[in-house]
Amino acid sequence: MMERKAKRMRLDKFLCETGAGTRSEVKKLIAKGSVSVNGMPVKDAGARISEETDRVELCGAPVLYKAFEYYMLYKPAGVISASKADLRDKNTRCVVDLIETKCRNDLFPVGRLDKDTEGLLLITNDGALAHRLLSPRKHVWKTYYAELSAPLSDEDIRRLEGGVDIGDETPTLPCEIRLTEPGNPLSIRISIREGRYHQIKRMMEACGSEVTYLKRLSMGPLMLDETLSPGAYRELKEDELAALLSL
Repeated sequence: MMERKAKRMRLDKFLCETGAGTRSEVKKLIAKGSVSVNGMPVKDAGARISEETDRVELCGAPVLYKAFEYYMLYKPAGVISASKADLRDKNTRCVVDLIETKCRNDLFPVGRLDKDTEGLLLITNDGALAHRLLSPRKHVWKTYYAELSAPLSDEDIRRLEGGVDIGDETPTLPCEIRLTEPGNPLSIRISIREGRYHQIKRMMEACGSEVTYLKRLSMGPLMLDETLSPGAYRELKEDELAALLSL
């Protein structure tokens, strides 16, 4: 796995990033003497520590820190692709809530899937990686499995693969479509290089069909682990992360 050199940081920032509380809350904990570094109480919120080598404890319990976290989530239908920071209603269930073993409180989904769409979602706090994956200049391929209400004709497929008008200023970029089952024109795999609002649904509507089920299978080199069930997740493997970081 590619290593990133961590910098020394303020103690209060360290605790905030590990989910110990807000900046004001952790400052109160520090002032009360609830925090120790390498076995010694520290009451200075601005004390500089190394997240790699210093041992931090809060009320006697060790505080774990990771500079970056990367999770593959099998997003289930009915959950919002957002972080708590993005939501006005904090009682709304979002995808970050599903990551129960997270060490950080600044995780977010890379891109969004519609509420009723299932499948692969990358959850991280690595903003630079997210930017590369979502940048229009990168044109990262994303593959979906879709079930349709009406079959696509050969002409429909040619139109879609060449780019189709979905009501935006420009047609969609060329895509790739294939039937997933011989003789079943209602089941397709579609690969696109964009992420427009409801894009696949609008593409199918442009051809007189509707998406009745949609599941994302891959994003760039990252493929959904089919051993995961909806709502389940795992940390990325070293080769998966290396492939994403090399984009």
